Amino acid sequence: MPTVVDTYIENREIIQPNQTNNHDTAHGGVVMRLMDEVGAMCAMRLAGETCVTAHVEDIDFVKPVPRGSIAVVESWVYDTGRTSVHVRLEVDKEDPLTGERERTADSCFVFVAVDEDGKPVPVPSLTVETERGEELRDRGINADC
Repeated sequence: MPTVVDTYIENREIIQPNQTNNHDTAHGGVVMRLMDEVGAMCAMRLAGETCVTAHVEDIDFVKPVPRGSIAVVESWVYDTGRTSVHVRLEVDKEDPLTGERERTADSCFVFVAVDEDGKPVPVPSLTVETERGEELRDRGINADC
């Protein structure tokens, strides 16, 4: 059975001029797309099936991601249902020269595993085997989403 740590993914993307708004910071939709893509990868890693977005909790945009900064998206599965996969997502801006990071957005997404016909299929149970896994699961469960 997959563990919480097995589902953890961290992805980076530098914010380019064509991804910014009039304030020279990442469009909210760009950040949401990054979150959705990385979240789906986590869900698929657990499910072993294609997963589609079913629900997005409140996305809190707490700080902008300036052009030229790196958007770091951390994501992991913290819970499952019969066909659903609950994923915690946290986005930081990272200075490409120093590596200094600061939280910019977070949310919880729910994905559903589907077969080739787009019909929901069961997902395996999530297991927790390490302290790191417990910490990640707890961060997801206790998030304000």
